[in-house]
Amino acid sequence: MTTLSPYDSMSPVTRAAYRAKAAAADLAPLPRAAKDDALLAVADALEVRTSEIVEANAQDVAAARAGGTPEAMIDRLVLTPERLRAVAADVRDVVALPDPVGEVVRGSTLPNGIDLRQVRVPLGVVGIIYEGRPNVTADAAALCLKSGNAALLRGSSSAYRSNTALVRVIRDAIGGAGLPADAVQLVPGESRESVRELMRARGLVDVLIPRGGASLINTVVQESTVPVIETGTGNCHVYVDAQADLDTAVDILVNSKAQRPSVCNAAETLLVHQDIAAAFLPRALDALADAGVTVHADERVAAYARGSRATVVPATPEDWETEYLSYDIAAAVVDSLDRAVEHIRLWTSGHTEAIVTTSQQAARRFTQLVDSTTVAVNASTRFTDGGQFGFGAEIGISTQKLHARGPMGLPELTSTKYIVTGDGHVRG
Repeated sequence: MTTLSPYDSMSPVTRAAYRAKAAAADLAPLPRAAKDDALLAVADALEVRTSEIVEANAQDVAAARAGGTPEAMIDRLVLTPERLRAVAADVRDVVALPDPVGEVVRGSTLPNGIDLRQVRVPLGVVGIIYEGRPNVTADAAALCLKSGNAALLRGSSSAYRSNTALVRVIRDAIGGAGLPADAVQLVPGESRESVRELMRARGLVDVLIPRGGASLINTVVQESTVPVIETGTGNCHVYVDAQADLDTAVDILVNSKAQRPSVCNAAETLLVHQDIAAAFLPRALDALADAGVTVHADERVAAYARGSRATVVPATPEDWETEYLSYDIAAAVVDSLDRAVEHIRLWTSGHTEAIVTTSQQAARRFTQLVDSTTVAVNASTRFTDGGQFGFGAEIGISTQKLHARGPMGLPELTSTKYIVTGDGHVRG
């Protein structure tokens, strides 16, 4: 008589989650050296097997072009040998970062002689749902491994072949280094049902991290029974104060918007104090035009566009809440700093807001009143990034307030537990 294994009745997604849970238990006690050796093996394998990955990626790119995908999105999909070398370098950068696991967050000896320590521990099984960019596959796997977590990766169907090849290379490398290969898995299936199963795997998956557009993030937040760390969209603002230096303001605006417009920390809205609008906007509009940016302007901004080189279209109510991820920016003139703050509070996604000013009083008030993950004073919004902050690679930028907020590096991929050490202590 044949005895059926409990796994036989499980879906492929559930089986993957069980394997990840077992792998996470094996990873948790490993020393840093074991994890670092595995990550170095991953970096080497990405370079040695570049042609295999690029070939799979070319199939995804061809399918995307045939399907009419915009070139800006295709650029996020493409993996070249140069980009893979950069991905491998990023993995090696993770190796150089401190291991957060085992770090004592706080500790003391209690009056009764008990030794109490709060230490960092891995989250366990981390599910990551993301769009488009296959480099996230390697980044997420590396960060999860370094922090002692097993990774369940669910990329978009547009990058399925690329992600399959990347995960195959990563699994071979970590398995060869002595780590459980199931510590990194691609969630089986390309259908939305596989995503729903992952979101319902409470008890097997410890946390989900969505990375992508507003629609993806909202779906995961609203439908998941697994705890979610929300990595929000980036409707970021640049406010030019009445006492701004014009050259500085132009430079920060153009960098915030046009240095790389397709990322979440790019500026999407410009707010200008009415007292400086006449001096600033003609210069700013020409600078934006030179950068290829279309301005979605309110009536007051549009009035300053006459005679400029700018491409200006009337702003609609939808523009104030739009994350363009393109060479577009909404723009408005405001009566005061407080009106700028009101606008930001109404429309922000809570990511990053910047003020350009020479007034310490204005900077202080702005930073006190604006509640986003990052508030920049006389600096580009593009600095909201784990690498720029000196944290190393990041898993995403959390716009929520529980557990993690802002760029999420290795410490944010851990939880804590208390270790209580006594000498026969009993509670009276």
